[in-house]
Amino acid sequence: MVSKTMKAIGVAKYGAIDNLESRDVPRPERPTGMDMLIEHVAKACSVNPIDTKVRNGTYDDAPGTNSPPARKVWYSSITFVQDYYKYVPNDFHIIGFDGAGTVLEIGTECTNSKPGDDIFFVGSTTRQCSNAEYILVNKRLCAKKPKSLDFVEAASMGLTFGTTFQSLVHRLEIKQNENAGILIMGATHVVNHKADLESQIKALKLDVPIKYVYVVARTEQYIHAVRKICAPFAKVCSIVQAKFDLYGTEWMSKLMTFSWDWLGTSACHHTDTEKYQQVLANLTRYIEDGKLVPNLNRCLKLNLAGLKEAHRLIESATTVGKLSLGVDEASEGATFV
Repeated sequence: MVSKTMKAIGVAKYGAIDNLESRDVPRPERPTGMDMLIEHVAKACSVNPIDTKVRNGTYDDAPGTNSPPARKVWYSSITFVQDYYKYVPNDFHIIGFDGAGTVLEIGTECTNSKPGDDIFFVGSTTRQCSNAEYILVNKRLCAKKPKSLDFVEAASMGLTFGTTFQSLVHRLEIKQNENAGILIMGATHVVNHKADLESQIKALKLDVPIKYVYVVARTEQYIHAVRKICAPFAKVCSIVQAKFDLYGTEWMSKLMTFSWDWLGTSACHHTDTEKYQQVLANLTRYIEDGKLVPNLNRCLKLNLAGLKEAHRLIESATTVGKLSLGVDEASEGATFV
């Protein structure tokens, strides 16, 4: 007999890392439409900075997600996603967005997928997510796990690659083989992002114009430096919320373009969701062609202690590469407990 409950890790109150707790919660119902029910137990997930922001109540990329000082459970204030949470008590938020697992059941609108498929996915920021034994995931946010990767490696890939691909291809619209430079941390030439960027880049004497800038840290600290560095008609994209004033600067005279990127936009607003398939298809192809490998730094046990440690490491701002969690990692304690 199939159990009606599952183990999950989340928060009943936003705040410190120790607010994370393991609970028995209702197992998701049978999938409908484009949804697939994924068996997450005995597989893997990974942790990203977004996980820590959601946990401590400061995540503000989606409408209604930041309600200080009361800090209500954020999904209770988003009326258009209420149906997503009908199987979990409203006082418990299951966090986690990257994951990998095995398909158990599929909705009637799922094609080219079947029970038994091993997949990796990027969960929507407006649904209960991957720190649970079972999860409902929209088919558009999934792809078959590359055979060359294990579950822990596959779980580390989706969100970071998806964000990067969407930023560079869909937002900045960089052309393949274009004769242009992009300013980003770590590339052909390396500059110290904590020192003066303009003088460092001038010293490189580059033979290509800087036409693109990709910001993945607090945007305010770079926004006025890039206006001096970039060529006319340059494009700048950031994935981090910020407040700044561009009035009276080269942003106007150079006709520079600024854009935000949030991987959750299509899922949150129910538009252009087919783009997720393009992103994941490219990721799978690059992995299978040997052009892309996991930037996996450390693996932890997929349980409460492991998730707490992962959150501590992310918040230390000293990690390099991704953190993943799996049940086969050596550690005491049962999965999700």
